[in-house]
Amino acid sequence: MDPATILHADLDAFYASVEQLYDPALRGRPIAVGGGVVLAASYEAKAFGVRGGMSGRQARELCPELVFVSGRFKEYQRLGDAAIAILGDYTPLVERISIDEAFADVAGTSHLFGPPEAVARLVRQRVREEVGLPISIGVARTKHLAKIASQVAKPDGLVVVPPETEMTFLHDLPVGLMWGVGPVTGRRLHEAGIDTIGQLAATPGKSLEDLVGVAAGQKLAALAWNRDPRVIASGQRARSVGAQSALGRQAFTPRVVRPTLRHLADRICSRMRARDLAGRTVTVRVRLADMRSVTRSMTLGASVAATAILAEVAEELVETVRRDRPSERYLSLLAISVSHLGPQSALQLEFGLGLADEHRRPGARRGAARWQADKAMDRVRGRFGWEAIGYGGVMLEGRRSVPDAFRELAEKDL
Repeated sequence: MDPATILHADLDAFYASVEQLYDPALRGRPIAVGGGVVLAASYEAKAFGVRGGMSGRQARELCPELVFVSGRFKEYQRLGDAAIAILGDYTPLVERISIDEAFADVAGTSHLFGPPEAVARLVRQRVREEVGLPISIGVARTKHLAKIASQVAKPDGLVVVPPETEMTFLHDLPVGLMWGVGPVTGRRLHEAGIDTIGQLAATPGKSLEDLVGVAAGQKLAALAWNRDPRVIASGQRARSVGAQSALGRQAFTPRVVRPTLRHLADRICSRMRARDLAGRTVTVRVRLADMRSVTRSMTLGASVAATAILAEVAEELVETVRRDRPSERYLSLLAISVSHLGPQSALQLEFGLGLADEHRRPGARRGAARWQADKAMDRVRGRFGWEAIGYGGVMLEGRRSVPDAFRELAEKDL
């Protein structure tokens, strides 16, 4: 059996911890980053049930003493980079998965820095001393178990899971700690009497697949027995590009949906064009007020990186969700991702042939005009900054509950 050499490092309540670092008066107090929407909450606030994505009004009802702060967005990026860079001092095999967490494999560096536990202690000490923030680390034989161990270690702790104790450690934990068990899946499992990972591991495969679906059932069954063959993928090419926006509790109407999707499409397509990428498959995710999520996808006839085309496709997909669920009046999150990525080829103009998807083909007359407008806007932004120019439907939408600076940091591949 392989030794436990994979580390999962996760900065604790990262955004809130940064605020408490810069303002000592906030330490020990329940704080939230945001305003109309809670973007992040301190552990003191989480104790009252406050969580990211919640509306500011609901958060204040749960915790009347809650202090809202606007956020130090440049510092989040700088301090997150500094903390993750410390991992890179001990191994080249680092896979960053968000602004505040990363995996690392230290199997080949023990002759330099000692065993994995010693490396984890060094990393935690240096992050505390050099960056000023608490970080929790899990050490295990697989990525999934290392991530679970880091959650158990919180706040500000270290948990090492030796191979011989994996099942004992894993099977007593709640299923909600598993990758892939969100609120909806967790509720289904609870209703079936499955609350621990051990209970899930003991559930017959067919019964589990009937509860959560074949693919999810097989994946969860494997993870419940710590079967996770994934290796650290440092510097891997992105398989998708995505962005999401937490909305708190907003009306499920075009007035809310359209500017949000256009803003997300603008972010995603700008990033794709900067990397000379385009994608064919568009996926949207709508999280409803009760935290249930619905996804819809569409594969296009031609790869796209034009903002207006992506926004229109996303709007069509979200509209199918709204039509299918006419009783749903509110939503709490919207997300878009683009997959089946490939190099952005030179624009090849097409004759108008009356094809059904002609309005969203990059080489059609309308698509080419949109592409040229995007490229012109990219050049202006490259010289004068992001806010120098934008689409009217986004820039004139009114006051946003989530600042653009935070959106840029929080957007992750879905």
